[in-house]
Amino acid sequence: MAKKSPKNLVSKFRNIRWLSLGLKVSLVGLVLLLILFAYSDAKVRGAFDAKRYEQPAKVYARPLVLASGAILTAYELESELGELGYRSRRLVNEPGTYYRQGDHFSIFLRPFAFADGQRPARKIELEMAPTTVGVVRDTLGERIAEEQLDPMVIGGVYPGRHEDRLMLGLAEVPQMLVETLVQVEDQHFYSHFGISPRSIARALLVNIKAGRTVQGGSTLTQQLVKNTILSNERSLWRKAKEAVMSILTEMHYSKDRILEAYINEVYLGQEGNRAIHGFGLAARHYFNRPLNELNLAQISMLVGLVKGPSYYDPWRHPERAKNRRNIVMGELAEQGWLTPAQLSAWQKEPLELAKTSALDGVYPAYVDLVRRQLSRDYQSKELQNSGLRIFTPFDPVLQRRAEKATVRSLARLESRQKDLQVAMVVTRVNSGDVVAVIGGKRPRYAGFNRALDALRPIGSLAKPAVFLAAWNQPRSYNLLTRVSDAPVSIPNADGSLWKPSNYDHKSHGDVPLHTALAHSYNLATARLGMEVGLNNVMDMFQRLGIKRPLLEVPSMLLGAAELAPIEVAAMYQTIAADGRYTPLRTIYAIADSDGKLLARYPQKPKQVVNPAAVHVLQYAMLETVREGTGKGVYKVLPKDYRVAGKTGTSNKTRDSWFAGFAGDYMAVVWMGLDNNASTGLTGASGALTVWRQFMAEASTEQMPFSQIAGVDYQWVDGETAKLTQSWCEGARYMPFMSGSAPTESGGCAPDGEKMWRWFKGVFD
Repeated sequence: MAKKSPKNLVSKFRNIRWLSLGLKVSLVGLVLLLILFAYSDAKVRGAFDAKRYEQPAKVYARPLVLASGAILTAYELESELGELGYRSRRLVNEPGTYYRQGDHFSIFLRPFAFADGQRPARKIELEMAPTTVGVVRDTLGERIAEEQLDPMVIGGVYPGRHEDRLMLGLAEVPQMLVETLVQVEDQHFYSHFGISPRSIARALLVNIKAGRTVQGGSTLTQQLVKNTILSNERSLWRKAKEAVMSILTEMHYSKDRILEAYINEVYLGQEGNRAIHGFGLAARHYFNRPLNELNLAQISMLVGLVKGPSYYDPWRHPERAKNRRNIVMGELAEQGWLTPAQLSAWQKEPLELAKTSALDGVYPAYVDLVRRQLSRDYQSKELQNSGLRIFTPFDPVLQRRAEKATVRSLARLESRQKDLQVAMVVTRVNSGDVVAVIGGKRPRYAGFNRALDALRPIGSLAKPAVFLAAWNQPRSYNLLTRVSDAPVSIPNADGSLWKPSNYDHKSHGDVPLHTALAHSYNLATARLGMEVGLNNVMDMFQRLGIKRPLLEVPSMLLGAAELAPIEVAAMYQTIAADGRYTPLRTIYAIADSDGKLLARYPQKPKQVVNPAAVHVLQYAMLETVREGTGKGVYKVLPKDYRVAGKTGTSNKTRDSWFAGFAGDYMAVVWMGLDNNASTGLTGASGALTVWRQFMAEASTEQMPFSQIAGVDYQWVDGETAKLTQSWCEGARYMPFMSGSAPTESGGCAPDGEKMWRWFKGVFD
């Protein structure tokens, strides 16, 4: 037997060594592969099993109530339908459509989960009067007490990454979109196992022929994995991980689950620093319509955006977007989904984009107020991730009227002051709801919110608190109590003297309190405030709703205190509500993403001031508008229209204010300059002009004012403060808190004597 040569032995040992090394490498590779699979599996399960999507809280306006007699014009109704994305067409046969013929509207209302429950889609008919809703009927011709439109989204609270989605279940997605998406992006979606070798090979061949990358071979599953778990990094390692994770995704989840996730996740555009994800939100963004109301051309455009949302942005590059849309529809025709005639007709369709992105509306000042209230009640993670639905009393119709009044007034005043700024807060007296907010001269642009953050001296808007503190002491003060309007020097705590003056730089002698308030006499107010006591005036400010700490100094009597318009609104809301304090409300209900009601915000009014004293104050504020500094209101409003209000002007005419109420609305308006320079405007010549224009269109109801318990009305002589008769010269019918009315009669003849003199005169 031949012996093995040393050379053969060396070769054999070398082979064994290489085999061992190969086994070790293979084992390490296997371990690494197992680790990769374990890591990838954990990432996939974590992404899909957890609540993966960050759903921002959505803020809704009030639903527009359509009830007979509601103040609304046909133009305003059609404007709101437009903002909600309702389509005007003769055949009103599906939700989200309407047709107007003169003053007659046919509207197919959308279904919506309101705070008080779900309402189905339904069709209504209504007739509009010139300024109100006429008759509302159903399709059978039966009268309906009221209906309401679905509310518009006016804002949201977004995640830190500024991503936004409108989550949809696959059952809510139009089949047309599903078929178009699969046909264009992944024809073999329902047959592959996460990756498609056929698609990869086809893309590779196309790219080789083109000499560059012109086509990708990624499946919908791969795209989803890249968008949700991985990054956009271009490397073989990232592609390897993508392939592994795609296979694992297909192993764990159904095709429907994957497709639903893709439809909600895919990136389709950008609005400022806010990323638009998912077809549901993209439909709102580009067309201001729900996804299920889009036609084939619109769906094709959205599917076309998948290839490049920035490159095919329809607002920036409409021709590119249209061409890409037509290519998508061409692919549908190639597969037999469309006939040549249908393709030709659809490709001629315009893009039909919304005028601007309709995701949030354009009401930044109000949404800012909502966010601040939310931040007190909810943590940021809840607001940014839970998909909460926030229902507010915001009224777009009233907001537009406020904006119109603001723009018109500023246009008239621009010749005097170009940089004039404005802020406005409107509330409903009975509920305390904030229904409209203007934060600056450009109401539709975000920025410094003057309604909430501009702290300015309130001037004479402070005076009602001073007079109310006096009339809350009926044994000492009533409307006819006289006070000196002579010059006065009042020492401050630091020893300095405070020497106020009237706006006209005159003194007016001894004047009754109602006259002092109506004509806004500073000297009389200062003397009255010191008599009543600074502590009592401060207490009244706090009762009326001023939470901000104020300096208890004499100058506060004339409005040296700096407050924001929203704080002034809280004060005047209490006055308008007969002394009932109600925190201003911007949210009335919150629901989760499924529509389940989580919280209500009922109002709990608290009587903080004797309503009889407030009634006396309201009388004086009626006089302020009828005869005093606020009489400019009647340059626009009817002469017989009952309204109460107060002008305010700070030192050197830096700030112009007006606060007043009529019907169920209370509004506060401020005008001034951001640099705190003089405007040359008083409360009457500036802020009042906005207020009267707004109120002329907002309400046909007068301020409710009738005798209440604890108040006696008497005919009195305005000069002598004595009881008199209605026919006597200078007689006024005035309210007095019980026990505070004059007891001494004047010299005017009684009724019987007057009739006797008349009778004798007949025969003389």
